[in-house]
Amino acid sequence: MSEPFDEVIHAPNRLRICAFLDASTSTEFAVLRELLGVADSVVSKHLKVLQDAGYVSMTKPTGRGRVKTWVSLTAEGKQAYARHVSALRALFDTPQLPTPSDDMKAAG
Repeated sequence: MSEPFDEVIHAPNRLRICAFLDASTSTEFAVLRELLGVADSVVSKHLKVLQDAGYVSMTKPTGRGRVKTWVSLTAEGKQAYARHVSALRALFDTPQLPTPSDDMKAAG
């Protein structure tokens, strides 16, 4: 495999967050919560891990009404996500060794 897995991104919810953010400029926190179908605290925990790694940035623009949190992938996050996807693709492109049942079918 050419690229190693990124353990920060590899967790299923964080992988889904990165995939969604990679396809958008920025996304409101509530959209991520609905996408994952989890509580605010779960989304916050995953975003904190991604933010600590430098993969996401969060902003809270002030204005009218309730303050909303907007999330986006950083340039570093986009690169890390692309490398992780590349590592996953390489895993699926790796030729598979024959299994014992394949050997039995060939002999039969």
